[in-house]
Amino acid sequence: MKAINTLLLLIIGMTAGTAIAEDGDPYLQKAREILADSPIIDGHNDLPWVLRNAADGDTEQASIVDPSGPDTDLDRLEAGLVGAQIWSVYVPSAIEPVESVRFQIEQIDLVHRMVKANPDRLEIALSVADVERARENGRVASLIGIEGAHTIANSLAMLRSYYALGVRSVGLTHLHSTDWADSATGERKSGGLSAFGEDAIREMNRLGMMIDLAHTSAETVDDVVAVSSAPVIVSHTAATAVVPHERNLTDASLTAIAENGGVIMVCFIPVFVSDVVREWQEGMMPLIKEAKTEEDWIRINEAYVAEHGTPDRATISDVADHIDHIARVAGIDHVGIGADFYGAHNEYDLVQGLEDVSKYPALFAELLRRGWEADDLKKLSRGNVLRVFAEVEKAARN
Repeated sequence: MKAINTLLLLIIGMTAGTAIAEDGDPYLQKAREILADSPIIDGHNDLPWVLRNAADGDTEQASIVDPSGPDTDLDRLEAGLVGAQIWSVYVPSAIEPVESVRFQIEQIDLVHRMVKANPDRLEIALSVADVERARENGRVASLIGIEGAHTIANSLAMLRSYYALGVRSVGLTHLHSTDWADSATGERKSGGLSAFGEDAIREMNRLGMMIDLAHTSAETVDDVVAVSSAPVIVSHTAATAVVPHERNLTDASLTAIAENGGVIMVCFIPVFVSDVVREWQEGMMPLIKEAKTEEDWIRINEAYVAEHGTPDRATISDVADHIDHIARVAGIDHVGIGADFYGAHNEYDLVQGLEDVSKYPALFAELLRRGWEADDLKKLSRGNVLRVFAEVEKAARN
């Protein structure tokens, strides 16, 4: 157990020299004050997958093998003023559904062991009350979120089992469509949701699971908000009107989610937030869709870079442009942060100035420069997603 603690304190480096702005910058100082009062709730971080890969798939050894990702550790979470994290228990959607169930349970188990090994700094959160208690105790509230519901293997019993294991948000799709929900980048099988998909949404409402529409098609968004009795989240995305990537959300989808009462959480993934990177990476998506391992992903990236070179890097300003746009279209009550740190190996896969979890204050400083008020930034940092989670719990009680 002590080894996991050491691991997370050392995940690829310490925090020295990470600030993007000078400490004397008044906007940065104000951002830190705001986040100290309203610490970040981030919608998506793939650290469990990074740890699994660091151990070559042997989750029993993940606690003692140095991870490969440069972006997340306990000290940097503290420096970034992160109060709660939805840990993504990601399983590639190219893996067959039945085999993915084993991967999923191992990922969930890894999060529980990670938290149990660090009781002074991490705390499992199953409810809004747990999130608030963790904050009072000075710990990072750790929620578990499925990314791609291919891992329920078309079984509501599996969905209920994941809830019993602590899962509190469910992303309906990843790069591929499931048999019952269409992905933004997958084959259109159901035209949105199938009849089973509608049943799955109602069951998530009954259980008190947040429904995550990241990676889903526009038709799936429309069907879910029509069926769901609770607000939804989009744990990591950006705006199509700013960068026309198929994974981003149209203004019509933004409006529909706002009318549902949901929250759209903006990511730090260059290909989604920078049109320069999107154009450069356009030919890579069909290749990475079929990646089943981290080694597949690295091999595809290296071959692509060898042929196409590297793009100019995305910036904090690019991310802020998406936040501004979503706030204008959906409203300030419907925007949040879901960085999607995933252990990227290359500079072009990282937003300049937002390379790790210590950097959130730099983004909030940029928004202050653009005229954002402190109360609105507190909604962005945690207030909006806490409201949605509370309404999901209320819908379940009803």
